[in-house]
Amino acid sequence: MDTDQGLPLPQRYWAIAVVALGVTLAVIDGAIANVALPTIAHHLNASPADSVWVVNAYQLVIVMSLLPLASLGDRIGYRRVYIAGLALFTASSFACALSGSLVALIAARVVQGFGAAGIMSVNAALIREIYPQKHLGRGISINATVVAISSVIGPTVASGVLSIATWPWLFAVNVPIGIVAVIIGVRALPRNAGHDQPFDYVSALMNALFFGLAIIAVDGLGRGEHRPYVIGELIAAAVVAFFLVRRQLPQEAPLLPVDLLRIPVFALSIGTSVCSFCAQMLAFVSLPFLMQSGFGMSQVETGFLMTPWPLVIVFIAPIAGMLADRFPPGLLGGAGLIVLSVGLVLLATAGAHPHALDIAWRMAVCGLGFGVFQTPNNRQMLSAAPRHRSGGASGMLGTERLTGQTLGAALVALIFGIAPQHGPVIALYVAAGFAATASVVSLLRLAGKRSVETA
Repeated sequence: MDTDQGLPLPQRYWAIAVVALGVTLAVIDGAIANVALPTIAHHLNASPADSVWVVNAYQLVIVMSLLPLASLGDRIGYRRVYIAGLALFTASSFACALSGSLVALIAARVVQGFGAAGIMSVNAALIREIYPQKHLGRGISINATVVAISSVIGPTVASGVLSIATWPWLFAVNVPIGIVAVIIGVRALPRNAGHDQPFDYVSALMNALFFGLAIIAVDGLGRGEHRPYVIGELIAAAVVAFFLVRRQLPQEAPLLPVDLLRIPVFALSIGTSVCSFCAQMLAFVSLPFLMQSGFGMSQVETGFLMTPWPLVIVFIAPIAGMLADRFPPGLLGGAGLIVLSVGLVLLATAGAHPHALDIAWRMAVCGLGFGVFQTPNNRQMLSAAPRHRSGGASGMLGTERLTGQTLGAALVALIFGIAPQHGPVIALYVAAGFAATASVVSLLRLAGKRSVETA
């Protein structure tokens, strides 16, 4: 296959359909568990605090294993990692549905997290193989659209299933979809040449330990855990990170892609993304509190008014994808993030008793800005990496997103602890600051325009 031309039609359509299906399952499964948590806790006679690990175990495993699986994809092929992840996700979904205790369900969710990480770690690298370079922005926009739609319909799907069936069906519905996706994927997904360097198991373990400690520490800081424990976890994470980076520096294809971070435009794209997803999560976590406690709205009204943000992304992502194939991503990202920052300030200054329409159009402004930024940023990140390091770039794409979201959620908890009365509004201002910072970082990429996009 000519890597510059992507897959021929109609194989390209089948391949992107498989990638979209896998990403949809992984994203929706993260959302439906949140909605179903009270029901699951009740049926399994578990406390709310213990049942939270149904969600946490899934998310934590994904973050810890994204980069190792992306590195494995560079070595043995993205197709193999993706299909194996999809098959594991499908099998563990069946195990989740059969779980008769909280311990069994959490164990199945851990396995499901590894499957989801296999899907997420190489999905962007596969898109680079599926689409020709000149249409890469369109391929990435499909991925962004799928994620946005999945985020919108996740709670609705969960509520719909629970209205007619018991909670195990939330996981059982994944099984037939996953089986179909695996069968099609075996035939349609592209193969890529890997390399014969041995997989670095020690670095994989160190990577998992670093991200696990760091996320637990940041989460503990936000929830007000004992400071000595949090400080100890942060110190331990820093020590592991130091030795991990030192181990990676001399390697040609490191698991932690320090080689890619030496590319200025790649590093700036990572910084832009972390700041922007931190801003997004600050808003997503704080807005329900503002709407219900500050504006006196119901849960249903809150859910409805949270929808314009991801809904606008669904429509703007394809347009942003086409623009990303023609205009500098640094400029598009900078402009989009300025719009996001303005939208967040508008939400923070909506007043004491805003009309629903006043909130809806402000949320739409935020979605417009985020949608214009996301696809061009991801396109430049992938294009800046050498083709044989697409797996590392794809893994970083998922890692920076989850890192930004984790940091944003922890900051909300910290802000609420310091200023509970005005916490939601302060969080929105902080989010606007992160978006503005991300805009500046994005625009800095224009200075590196002479950097060559490797096909």
